[in-house]
Amino acid sequence: MPTPSSPADVAATVDQLRRAGCVFAEEEALLLVAAAQSAAELVTMVNRRVAGSPLEHVVGWASFCGVQVAVHDGVFIPRRRSEFLVQQAVALTPVEGVVVDLCCGSGAFGVAIAHAVSPVKLHSVDTDPAAAACARTNLALVGGVVYEGDLYAPLPEALRNHVEVVVASAPYVPTGEIRLLPLEARAYESPIALDGGSDGLDVVRRVIAEAPRWLAPTGHILVETSERQADDTAAAVTECGLVATVVQSRDFEATVVIGAHASE
Repeated sequence: MPTPSSPADVAATVDQLRRAGCVFAEEEALLLVAAAQSAAELVTMVNRRVAGSPLEHVVGWASFCGVQVAVHDGVFIPRRRSEFLVQQAVALTPVEGVVVDLCCGSGAFGVAIAHAVSPVKLHSVDTDPAAAACARTNLALVGGVVYEGDLYAPLPEALRNHVEVVVASAPYVPTGEIRLLPLEARAYESPIALDGGSDGLDVVRRVIAEAPRWLAPTGHILVETSERQADDTAAAVTECGLVATVVQSRDFEATVVIGAHASE
């Protein structure tokens, strides 16, 4: 069966997407047509998108920090705002440094850092089996190890006090606000990747509390949070004995809290 690629294929796909209310119908149509291996597959993909599936799940990948990463069905899709966290992490990551990506989802953070700072010793962790499987697909291209488990628990003991950078996009949406998220997130991404508990910081606090045991003396932990949660997140960093710094970007609409050991 021929691969769809003609202007007619693109035009027909644009029309279907427009009628479904897709704002960026032209751009999405080009991606769908390019990804489809047959006319029948294009029909299936367009039907999925029209029904509400995220474009990234339909085509099977997302662009993040200029890198194409695989995104399997049900796995959290890396957001553009998280590129700010990666920028901060890259600036703090030494060549051949140990990087730990917690709540890694697709593994996009670690992969982006590995592309920017090479080589690094990359370890990524997620409790969701689907996310861990997706991360293994992506880390296979840059090197590194993926663990399935709860935060630091599956990491080798040999990493204690030797990690230069911990990055975490732990869930930070309060449970009561999940219903306010876009339908694409609520219906198609794992709740584990979204629900941060009553105030949104249940997992974030756990990530921060254990960090001092794993960080090297010159290491840093970087946690993505919201602007309104920044003070509470920074307080959690301070409470575990680290020095907290809050950095923000208006361009990315992003907030990151960085923790480090106090200077001698």
